[in-house]
Amino acid sequence: MPIAAAAGGTSAAAVPEEKPKTSGKILFVITSHGELGNTGKKTGYWLSEVTHPWKVLKDAGYEIDFVSPQGGECPVEGQDASDPINKAFAQDLSAQRKINFTMKPSEVKPEEYKAVFFAGGHGVMWDFPDNKELAAITSKIYENGGVVAAVCHGPAALVNVKLSNGKYLVDGKKINSFTNSEEKGIGLDKVVPFALETALVKHGAKFQCSDNFQSHVVVNNRVITGQNPMSAMAVGDAIRTALQN
Repeated sequence: MPIAAAAGGTSAAAVPEEKPKTSGKILFVITSHGELGNTGKKTGYWLSEVTHPWKVLKDAGYEIDFVSPQGGECPVEGQDASDPINKAFAQDLSAQRKINFTMKPSEVKPEEYKAVFFAGGHGVMWDFPDNKELAAITSKIYENGGVVAAVCHGPAALVNVKLSNGKYLVDGKKINSFTNSEEKGIGLDKVVPFALETALVKHGAKFQCSDNFQSHVVVNNRVITGQNPMSAMAVGDAIRTALQN
């Protein structure tokens, strides 16, 4: 009987309270590069490609850190003040502190992260592909069983990533990114240093895409890629789903 149990000191109140679970940490990578080739125009990371996945993953309980090739404050483009998620990001003190004082790759401990996500923006085309420190972080997280994700031009970071077996990460995997057709459509195909779609295919990617500027996300063996800014929220959803599974 409950009263007798209480008298014996074995009441339900004696069961220790379960601590709230934390979902873990995710590393967001943004560009340090702010010059759009020789055009005299500025570039950087594309804001909604950071904020939309950030919103999904923050709401799922993940802690998000930021790193960039050079560390510190980074150039930004695509600032749409009418976007309520951009507004929420701007008002989040923790997010603002981290994105305005990004870590350098040398400060990152890959074993702490369940996933790495590369945001796009044209700047990444210059400083992501040949960054050996970012490539090493990516392969370490992936080979530790983590998720590797990127959106729009972000997959430029994956082009040259090699695994410990010497194979390219993208080799044999279904991958997408901002397409050659989309680059031509916005008139920057002669400005970017290389064609992203072509480079991914050259290193073995099985390239997938939709029509220009349609949301498209590909998930293949813990590698998640989205085609364009319209795909950013869906990439965040796919990261969350992959981690929960």
